[in-house]
Amino acid sequence: MRMSQLFVPTLREVPAEAETKSHQLMLRAGLIRKAMSGVYSYLPLGWRVIHKIEQIIREEMDRAGGQELLLPIAQPAEIWRESGRWEVYGDEMFRLKDRHGRELCLGPTHEEMVTVLVRDEVRSYRQLPLLLYQIQNKYRDELRPRFGLMRGREFIMKDLYSFDRDEAGLRESYARMLEAYRRVFRRCGLEARAVEADPGAIGGTGSHEFMVLAETGEAAVVSCAACGYAANVEKAECPPPKAHPDQETAKLPTPGEAATAAAGPVPVATPEKRTIDEVAAFLEVSPSSLIKTLFYEVEGELVALLLRGDHQVNEFKLERLVTPSRWRLAEPAEVARRLGLPVGFVGPVGLSERGVQLWADHAVMAMAHGITGANRADTHLLGVRPGVDFAPHRVLDLREAEEGDPCPRCGAPLLGSRGIEVGHLFMLGTKYSKPLGATYLDEAGVEHPLVMGSYGIGVGRTAAAAIEQHHDADGIVWPVPICPAEVTVVPVNAAEGAQREAAERVYAELGEAGIEAVLDDRDERPGVKFKDADLIGFPWRITVGPKGLAEAAVELRHRATGRTELVGLGSVAARIREAVVPAREGL
Repeated sequence: MRMSQLFVPTLREVPAEAETKSHQLMLRAGLIRKAMSGVYSYLPLGWRVIHKIEQIIREEMDRAGGQELLLPIAQPAEIWRESGRWEVYGDEMFRLKDRHGRELCLGPTHEEMVTVLVRDEVRSYRQLPLLLYQIQNKYRDELRPRFGLMRGREFIMKDLYSFDRDEAGLRESYARMLEAYRRVFRRCGLEARAVEADPGAIGGTGSHEFMVLAETGEAAVVSCAACGYAANVEKAECPPPKAHPDQETAKLPTPGEAATAAAGPVPVATPEKRTIDEVAAFLEVSPSSLIKTLFYEVEGELVALLLRGDHQVNEFKLERLVTPSRWRLAEPAEVARRLGLPVGFVGPVGLSERGVQLWADHAVMAMAHGITGANRADTHLLGVRPGVDFAPHRVLDLREAEEGDPCPRCGAPLLGSRGIEVGHLFMLGTKYSKPLGATYLDEAGVEHPLVMGSYGIGVGRTAAAAIEQHHDADGIVWPVPICPAEVTVVPVNAAEGAQREAAERVYAELGEAGIEAVLDDRDERPGVKFKDADLIGFPWRITVGPKGLAEAAVELRHRATGRTELVGLGSVAARIREAVVPAREGL
C-alpha cells in the first residue's frame, strides 16, 4: 500500500462532535466517517482493522466448535410475536412493511430467527449440540447514539447460538464460549475481564459481560482481588452488613436534646432542606446517616423503597423482583397528591398506616438509627430506629454496589473500575425454544425443548475499545494483531533519488517477507508524515534519511515504546519479521 494512493483523509483538529478518545482518533486517523447519527462508513484502514478482528473471532469460534452461517437482516414480525418480543422490545426496533403490508423488522438480534431455523431442521438428539454463528450488521434505533462505534444504530456483531439437550450441555457450551472469548480479546491485545451481568431484555438464567478496562468506560465494575469475583454494578450483590456502621450524631437544635436509640425519634426543623445533601449539610452529618424514601408504583400500588442516604437504587434489581412493565418511578407531584404529604419531607414512620408498602435495603436495617423525613413540611426526624419505629414489609438487596463494599463471596473489600462492554454471554435456557416450539426427540422418542445460549461480540466496539485502552497524546497505539498495517516506511525526502530507491527496496523486501507495510511516498514534509504515522498508529516506523543512508542503515522506531535503533539496509526485513511475527497472535 502506498500512502499517495490510499484513501486516508486524516484530520489535524479534533472534531467537535467526538467526545471519547476512540471517536476522536478514528475520525482524525481517517478510519471512519459519519453517514448520519449512529451510522458510520468504514474507510480502507478502518475496514482492515475490522477484518482482522473478525478473523480472530472466526478462528476462535471455529476452534470452539462453531459453524458459521448467515441469517437474514430482514425478519418477519410473526416469529417475534411467537416469542412475545414484538410488542415489548421497544422503540429501539426498526419496524417496516413490505409492499404487501407485511410487517418486518431489521434484526436487532437473531434469537428468534436462528431458533426457527433450527426448529424446522433439527429432530433428534443425535444432531446436538449445535453452535451456530454469524458476523453481520445489527440495527437498533438508539435514542441517543454516541461515542462513535461505541453506541450506534447500525453496528457489526458476531452472534453465536448454542443448542443443547439439557442444562448440563448448556453449561458446557457456555464454559467453552467463556474460554473462547478470553482468547479472542487476549489475541486482540486487550485487557478484558469477564464479569457477572444482568441478562436484561435478552433474558435467561445467567449472564457474563466481557469488559475492556478503561478510564472512559461507560459501565461501572466491581471486582475482588482476593477471590476473583467480578460483576457490573447492575448485577453485583450487596449482602447484609455484618455489623452496624459507625454513625455520626446529628447536630441538635437545642442543647441536651438527644436522638438515640433509647430516646426514639426526635423532630427537628429543617426549613426548605429537601435533598439528602441539603439535610446532611444542615445537620452537619454524613449522608450515610440519613434514610431516603423513594416512591415507585408497583402493579398500581405505591411502594416506598428505603435506602441509606449515600446509596443509589439499582433498578435492575427491582426489575428482577417485578414484571418490567408493571412498575415505574412515581412522580413527586403524584406522591404528594395520593398521600397528602409534602415532597422532600416524607419518611417511613407511619407510612404503612397510609397503605404504602415499605421495601428496605439490607444496609438500612443494619443502621442503629437514622434521620428521615417527618411527613410534615420543613421537618425531619432524628434517631429513627429501623425495625422499631417502622417495620418494612420486605428487606431486600436494592442498591448499587460500590468500591469498598464487602465481596459477596469472600468478604474482602471490592475494587472499583470502569469498563467498556465488548462481549455478552447469556444462558437462555428454554426462553425462546418453548414459545417457538423448538424441540428434539431423545433416545426414547420423548420430546424436549432445546436448551439455548446466546453469545455476542461487538466488532466495532472492540476496535474502539482497543483505542480507548491503547493511545497516547500523539494518536493510536494499535496492538499488532489488529493494526491496519504493521510497518510504515517513510523516506524523509521521497523526491531524492537515493532515499526513494532505498525506501522502495525496503518496502519490497518487507512484502516478500510477509510483512504488512505502507510506503509513505507522498510529497510532504517529514513532520507531516511522522505525525500521520503516529496518529494512525502503525506499530513500527522505518525512516529512510540521508544520515542513516550514509551508514547504509535506516532508523527503526517502535510506536508503543518510542525506542529507536539503526538497522542495516540488508537486514531490516529480517529484523522487522523477528519483531512482528511473535506479536501477531497476541497470546
